[in-house]
Amino acid sequence: MARILAIDYGEKRFGIAQTDPLNMFAQPLTTVFSNQFESWLKSYLINDSISAFIVGMPLRLSGEDTHSTQRVRDFIQWLQQQHPDIPVHTIDERYSSKEAQHQIIQMGKTKLQRRDKGLIDTVAATLILQTYLQQLAP
Repeated sequence: MARILAIDYGEKRFGIAQTDPLNMFAQPLTTVFSNQFESWLKSYLINDSISAFIVGMPLRLSGEDTHSTQRVRDFIQWLQQQHPDIPVHTIDERYSSKEAQHQIIQMGKTKLQRRDKGLIDTVAATLILQTYLQQLAP
């Protein structure tokens, strides 16, 4: 069964999460530098198929666009052009980074580990995917 892949877009790096093979649970996968994402995705698709991309959409608390929103839209357009057969969905990510930091603290990580931006990005992607899966649940 194809997995669902979530992406927490960033200018420097992307946090990546995926579902389990049955698409029931969100799992952290990795962090990929943004300039390496295309080759990473090609490698990923050699072994796994994707039924959907979920991309975190940055918005202000008011719901307005942030300085990053257009870059994310451009990235989504690129994804759709490169993989027209895989749907792309967005999830409001207003609180994902703060929630990720809270989750990392709950995991008992050290102060040094809590400052790891890659870990924060991967946990944020997992939260984005978890939100999407919860929206699918009846």
